[in-house]
Amino acid sequence: MALTHKQKEKVTGAVKRHEKDSGSPEYQIALFTEQIKKLTLHLKKNKKDFHSRRGLLKMVSKRKKLMSYLEKTNEKSYKAVVKTLGLD
Repeated sequence: MALTHKQKEKVTGAVKRHEKDSGSPEYQIALFTEQIKKLTLHLKKNKKDFHSRRGLLKMVSKRKKLMSYLEKTNEKSYKAVVKTLGLD
């Protein structure tokens, strides 16, 4: 269920800080958001897949931590990411 290179480029294109960005909080939040969407669809079909459900909960937690960090350090960027990804 990993994202392909093209999917990653499509999702993170709007939030990248620079061309080779792969570690900024904005980039990571965008990737987690896309993975969460894919896993949510998977879990709607496979209700008893508890291992994937645990992974989903971990991803949601990591994204939440990254978002709170970004809000504390760079509120302008936080608001842009929330608006771009349609969160909150």
